[in-house]
Amino acid sequence: MDIDFSQLTEYQRYKLMASLIVPRPIALVTTLGPDGTVNAAPFSMFNMVGEEPPIVMISLNRRDDASLKDTALNIVRTGEFVVHMADEAIAAQMHRCGEHHPPHVSELDVVGFTALPSKVVAPPRIAEAPVAFECTLFETMETASRQVFIGQVRWMHARDEQGLFTLFPGSRRPATAGQSRRVTLRVLKHAQGTQRRVARRGRPSRRVG
Repeated sequence: MDIDFSQLTEYQRYKLMASLIVPRPIALVTTLGPDGTVNAAPFSMFNMVGEEPPIVMISLNRRDDASLKDTALNIVRTGEFVVHMADEAIAAQMHRCGEHHPPHVSELDVVGFTALPSKVVAPPRIAEAPVAFECTLFETMETASRQVFIGQVRWMHARDEQGLFTLFPGSRRPATAGQSRRVTLRVLKHAQGTQRRVARRGRPSRRVG
């Protein structure tokens, strides 16, 4: 089968690419509104881009009227955001964050998430999320339909039970090279399995968030 993308509609291109480029992790992103309201929204176009500098990418579609979503507006204005990874325990709440709410309404309050202060950025992180990456805006790319934000990771938070502390010098107990490899594989396997199960619950609509 050969497909000429120039002959497809925007929706057809989206469905083909989104269905074939899988699995993709879902990012639950928190930002701050101009009045201090904490915005939280899930996005399925998200991934790691590089490690030096450590950068991640989130891609946000525009609204039907071509205006920017709250998350995009907040990132453009402040240059800061926090990316969270979800697990099964918070999957339902994460998806509810994709529902439309006025800018002055915080999704955290609506779904029952708890905000914790971040270390180096103003937007708070979500206490219930197993992993959070504090990011500052590194670069922006604009297309007719999307805003693509590349963020530089400044700080990471992870639950202790993830076993990540054994990977770093000066942590609570030293890790040998073999232990580090085993922990890395265990965490990776757990994260991949969790993300697949979370994704099966239904990805967030690309028209909200």
